[in-house]
Amino acid sequence: MNPQDSSKIVVLGGGESGVGAALLAQAKGFDVFLSDKGVLSDEYRGILHAHNIPFEEGKHTETIILSAKEVIKSPGIPDQVPLIKQLYEQGTPVISEIEFASRYTKAKTIAITGSNGKTTTTLLTYHLLKSAGVNVGLAGNIGESFAKQVINDTFDWFVLEISSFQLDNMYGFKADVAILLNITPDHLDRYEYTFQKYVDSKFRLLQNLQPTDDFIYFVDNKPIAFELAKKSFKVNHLPISFLKKGKNGGFFKAESLHLTRNTRTFDLDANELPIKGPHNAINAMAAILASMAVGLSDEQIKNGLMTFQNAAHRLEPVAQINKINFVNDSKATNVDSVFYALSSFNTPIIWIAGGLDKGNDYTPIEPLVRQKVKALICLGKDNSKLLSFFASIVPVVIETQDVTEAVRHALSLGQPNDIALLSPACASFDLFKNYEDRGEQFKAAVRSFIS
Repeated sequence: MNPQDSSKIVVLGGGESGVGAALLAQAKGFDVFLSDKGVLSDEYRGILHAHNIPFEEGKHTETIILSAKEVIKSPGIPDQVPLIKQLYEQGTPVISEIEFASRYTKAKTIAITGSNGKTTTTLLTYHLLKSAGVNVGLAGNIGESFAKQVINDTFDWFVLEISSFQLDNMYGFKADVAILLNITPDHLDRYEYTFQKYVDSKFRLLQNLQPTDDFIYFVDNKPIAFELAKKSFKVNHLPISFLKKGKNGGFFKAESLHLTRNTRTFDLDANELPIKGPHNAINAMAAILASMAVGLSDEQIKNGLMTFQNAAHRLEPVAQINKINFVNDSKATNVDSVFYALSSFNTPIIWIAGGLDKGNDYTPIEPLVRQKVKALICLGKDNSKLLSFFASIVPVVIETQDVTEAVRHALSLGQPNDIALLSPACASFDLFKNYEDRGEQFKAAVRSFIS
């Protein structure tokens, strides 16, 4: 292979996004090689074999990787990895799967990011469009690879959930509708524990927007408002607020949603929403404004809302045992998500939390914990940070590394109408494969106590 081979693309990471990117690269005539330092799943290994795409696992062969024209990097690989630093230093473009796929689609895109709520908002937006008959695809940080779906490129619209890690390696991508739900401290271990660097990452969503493109955002979020005050963005602004009704955007007051996009308005009683709580009012307003931008009618939006079901692991009711209600919120991997979860209940909470800490500051939820949490069950290998912060705040604090034991403790501590809430505030990788695995094990543990 010649140095800087003009047709050579290397894909780092052999998960859904990486394999999808490799398939698209091959379809577009590139000489593609996939490298994963871990072990590939049987499914993805089989796909690569079936398409005769060369790959390696369990190692990175630097001579091959450093000779690539371009590298498509999995969002799970930090920029701080020495090999990635070498690529940057020698001037090799390192991009995300989303960036690569966006070069090959004629579809318009709705791109959604935020520290919290992006999956719910993405799924709701996709559901509203699909149920209205729009030819729409779902991709990004959710579902099937964007790159794989772009090979045949049959959709008119894509709804994309975009993480900050994906945004970090996006340069030419442009959304037609951009949604920024909120920015709160998260993943700071990837941003040198500097919040502004994380904010800058989220705002990359706006980097190529045009004046005719819609920008939907929660203006009450202070980091968003602060950033917008520093720099002017020439886009169609659609701010969402609980505090001030503007000429354009969304306004939530007295359990009513008022939405305006240009000259069109849409009103809805919050009781008609399929997702509950003030945080979900923000998510719903963002999805509705995006649907208005696409051109859905009021009737189509209302019909879509009536049939929406949220994804698992997001305030998901599991079961009631001895009149104690068990709720799976395993997707809550940061403090802000836990804030929303605790705010959603008005009865005493037995809070199950813990895992791999990502630089959490628990101060924002301290008042809610004092008010609502009767017991804290720490489920993690290292619970020291939770213990040091909450031991003097919560009446009962228990440690465990076993999810079934956590459920048993919740049953012994609970009274009728109490909520036993798994809302970890932390990543799952200390005891589980991922947040889905944590949620599924929690649900199985709960159901094992049903006689």
